[in-house]
Amino acid sequence: MTEKILDCITKKQHLLVHAPTGLGKTAAALSSALSYSLSNPQKKLTIFFVTPKHTQHKIAIETLRTLKERHSLNLEVIDLIGKRWMCIQPGVTDMPSSDFSDYCKTMIKNNACQYYANLGPSHHPSFETKLTLQDLKGKILHVEELKEKAQTQKLCPYEITILLGKKAQIVIADYLHLLTPSIRTDLLEKLGKKLDQAIIIFDEAHNLPDKSREVLSTQLSTLTLEHAAKEAAGLGHKEIGEDVLKLKQILESLAQTKTGITETEAVVTKEEFINQITFINYEELTNNIAFIAAQTREHKEKSAAGAVAEFLTAWPGPDHAFVRILTKGFTTRGRAFLTLSYNCLDPSILLKPLAEESHTIIAMSGTLTPLEMYQDLFGFPSTIQSYPNPFPQTNKLSLILPDTTTKYTLRDTAMFQRIAAHCATITNIIPGNSAIFFPSYHLRDEIYKHFQHQCEKTSFLEQARMTKQEKTDMLENFKKYNHLGAVLLGASSGNFGEGIDLKDNILKCVIIVGLPLSKPDIQTQALIHYYDFKFNKGWDYGYNLPALIRCFQNAGRAIRSATDKGVIIYLDERYTWQTYFKAFPKDEQFKINKEPLATIKEFFSQKQ
Repeated sequence: MTEKILDCITKKQHLLVHAPTGLGKTAAALSSALSYSLSNPQKKLTIFFVTPKHTQHKIAIETLRTLKERHSLNLEVIDLIGKRWMCIQPGVTDMPSSDFSDYCKTMIKNNACQYYANLGPSHHPSFETKLTLQDLKGKILHVEELKEKAQTQKLCPYEITILLGKKAQIVIADYLHLLTPSIRTDLLEKLGKKLDQAIIIFDEAHNLPDKSREVLSTQLSTLTLEHAAKEAAGLGHKEIGEDVLKLKQILESLAQTKTGITETEAVVTKEEFINQITFINYEELTNNIAFIAAQTREHKEKSAAGAVAEFLTAWPGPDHAFVRILTKGFTTRGRAFLTLSYNCLDPSILLKPLAEESHTIIAMSGTLTPLEMYQDLFGFPSTIQSYPNPFPQTNKLSLILPDTTTKYTLRDTAMFQRIAAHCATITNIIPGNSAIFFPSYHLRDEIYKHFQHQCEKTSFLEQARMTKQEKTDMLENFKKYNHLGAVLLGASSGNFGEGIDLKDNILKCVIIVGLPLSKPDIQTQALIHYYDFKFNKGWDYGYNLPALIRCFQNAGRAIRSATDKGVIIYLDERYTWQTYFKAFPKDEQFKINKEPLATIKEFFSQKQ
């Protein structure tokens, strides 16, 4: 894999890599990219190692520390996360990213941020800034370590990182740093880097389609409009506030007239919304609301008007590869609201131009399969390469238990009881910890009503909106049950379904209950229709395969090294259907078993 990556970088080719968990993808990619960039200093290349989650930065940091020490390398590395998460002003992590950007600019403009002011002018850095930069030179620090050092010196962690980044050969960053065009342009300019001199390594690249679509999507709710109207009125701009409320009335009018809205959602055309704005020129309305946002952010952290202005700017965009949807929802307190969204269907709109401008893109994942699908979705010319699992097959038992299903039409109390019984009897005999992943939290809770009375071990229930600290605490407590055994119950697409690295064989069993298929809503139907039109593979690309990839990610939580031993159980009859079975990795050795307990006991009784 190292040789293949090096070859592609040398030839300025893009590469998509499917390689199993634990193979050493991070080390292979970083060592190859470093080897080439250090051997070709005249090219002035920068390596961007980007991940979808902050937790994955630490793996890259540890890898680079090892490479630096082992080969006595002189490396300059920065670890960058979202500016809001690096900020040490109180309360900023609670505000939306769009609000933080203007809040930060206003604080700097009004000289209200001591951490920024202490940096000194850009052309004449303060003594503390120079001292800190000299102290950090050549050190490979995780962002939290850098934040501590910057806070000690009362300096802005983000700006210190940027100053260090001007000489960095490697930038560890989040997806949005490179996927969002405005953020990417701003970052490259600040770092003094060029995109055509960038080797971009996308880790966990199976997330790229969703993340790219999200970047190009936007939405507007009646709740946001109400808040924006109050902002305008509070600033003495009563007429603008009234115009904002007229937008709310337009959404309500559309909800009454659109066929299907009684079933919570309906398609809306661009013109159906714009043509109802007859009380003022569309561009003038957008500018007026943007003006309210700018004024609000001078004295408040958040601005609803800013979100409204962003939406109005995006809404007149293209129809092709987008879908416009009006949705009815309810708050946690049961209050009804409407959301108008403008959603992108095609990730290649974002990824193809990025690939055309950059030196090389390496997109890698343990579940980048089938590679041909991702090649289609990404939309840029690329080499594809798959690597087999190097771990002993005898250490992994993969079972399909076709005795139940979570298929919507077959869900009832009896089915939930059968699923619970299977999960309980299996986890009771596992010599250690187990994790069970469900298609949704709701389904998990329905099955847990029966599971809790049959399970003999301590249960941990993941919640939908856990804080970073809550997730960390739950995992640490879960690990403590390594010998006694406990059961973690979560959602396939939740906090623990991917991205967590449970080392030392902490997890000995993963049960994947049902298929985490997307809701067959308008968004999903539009995706299926679009991929059918573009690739003649609508159901595979838009519905079936994304669900299976989530399952593969869940399964990957168990076997993390050559010495780990574990059981993976797919609990649904649909896994035996050809539609789904054909998509499983070719090197996976499955057993279909309706009575798995004896097989599991025998597996764990065997010595490695």
